[in-house]
Order: sequence, then structure tokens, then C-alpha cells
Amino acid sequence: MKTKTQNRKTRLKNRSEQLSTDNKATAQTEQKDNRTAKDSLPPIDHQQRTKNRTLPTPTVLNQLLNTLPDVYGLAEVVGRRPDSGWVWVQFKETPAAGIRQQLAQLGFHWNNQRQTWQHPCGQFRLSSTNDPHERYSSYFPADTRPA
Repeated sequence: MKTKTQNRKTRLKNRSEQLSTDNKATAQTEQKDNRTAKDSLPPIDHQQRTKNRTLPTPTVLNQLLNTLPDVYGLAEVVGRRPDSGWVWVQFKETPAAGIRQQLAQLGFHWNNQRQTWQHPCGQFRLSSTNDPHERYSSYFPADTRPA
């Protein structure tokens, strides 16, 4: 004859089984949420993106200001002259999928080595291990723009 405690023991899982089940459910929910957010974004127009990668620095900055004004405040121009350089955007945390999608559409790409989103502004170069800040000047356009 089984007692109440024996019945309860057979129905209960040990602690590690409970945790692994909870973690799996949480991970599945997060994956589903990520897919939903990603699927709701409009697709990137790759022809327009390719065209945007050839735009000069002032045009890229103007598009960034009009499209993502909060991101414009993070933009840095690195290059020889203020009107011709690369535009870099560095975030403290991973930006939302919508912001990443808009940056990609504007022609930016992720540079894993420098941990920054960068736009070539029509100046395509082979990758370098050197930091361009050592060779070129840089500035933040939001700092020079009148309020």
C-alpha cells in the first residue's frame, strides 16, 4: 500500500529536472519572440543598400539624422577631412532589431573587430588591424551641430 508521501515523491521531479524544464521553456519563448520581432521587420532592399554604401559622408549623416535621430548623436566621423571620412556608430548595448535593420538599410555594416557599426561612405579599403584614430582625426557631428 502506498502512502501519501510516496505518491507525492513519484510526482515531484528533482530540482535539476525542474530547472532544466524551466530553462527550456524560457529559451523557447525567447526564440519565438525574436523570430516574431525579426519577421515583422520589412526586408532590406539590397540594391538600395549597395547604393547607400557609396554615398558621401555629409549625405550619410543627413540620412542618419532624418531616419534615426537618436543614433545620430552617437555617430563619429573618422577620416582625413571633415567632409570625407567613415561614419562609425558605437552602442553601449546591442541595439534593437529595428535599429540594426535600419542601419543595414542605410549601408552600415557591423565590424566585429572594432565592435562598431560603420559606413564606408564610398571609400572601400581592405581591412586593417590598425586603429584609424591613430592616423586620422575624428569628430562627433552632433557636437558641432547647433542646438
